[in-house]
Amino acid sequence: MPTERARRAAAGDGIFIVGLVGRAGSGKSTVARAVAAEGALVIEADRIGHEVTDRDTEVRAALEREYGRDVYQEDGTLDRARVAARVFSDPAARSRLDALVHPRILARIRSRLDRMRAAGHRGVVVIDAALMLEWGLERDCDAVLAVVADEAEQVARLMASRGWTGAEARSRLQAQRPNEWFAAAADVTIENHGDIGTLERSARDAMRALAAGGRRQVEGETC
Repeated sequence: MPTERARRAAAGDGIFIVGLVGRAGSGKSTVARAVAAEGALVIEADRIGHEVTDRDTEVRAALEREYGRDVYQEDGTLDRARVAARVFSDPAARSRLDALVHPRILARIRSRLDRMRAAGHRGVVVIDAALMLEWGLERDCDAVLAVVADEAEQVARLMASRGWTGAEARSRLQAQRPNEWFAAAADVTIENHGDIGTLERSARDAMRALAAGGRRQVEGETC
């Protein structure tokens, strides 16, 4: 479990960078949408990951070598379900995929931040990245916001949003870090237990707490 909250040094560049972390099904996407509606610019690591696997020629070539040319579908996008099924049961394949894709995701996130600074962007930038803490990307942030939820609620959301069975959802969650690990690394933690409106209000409260430099828990509920 993280024992320190390393953050970037005061930069005076007018950008307040918040890292958004939590397990699958915790409600991070709802929080990201809520803060974006308030004017924050959201960088989604998952979306960048799709760009890398679909458009980076070196990545495509490597994945075709490992999985076959048909791992890319007719529309040119990666068959992610097929790759996910393989790497979930094969740690060596997962390590190869991570080593291939993760450095490129990090480089693109940092490049985007650099372009914002060069363009004179000001305001809140949220980096939504489930693996932020494994990558050490919190060191590029001014603060970290965690979203946590009971596992039963996470399972229900994953079944509804991703079409997984309950067993599949629980198995995927067991392979991830626990809620406590994310909360320990965060400056503010949202506890998500009920309706979406409450979670959205909690997201706004959390951003105000972060802007004020606080470290606390925000009681939020969502379905």
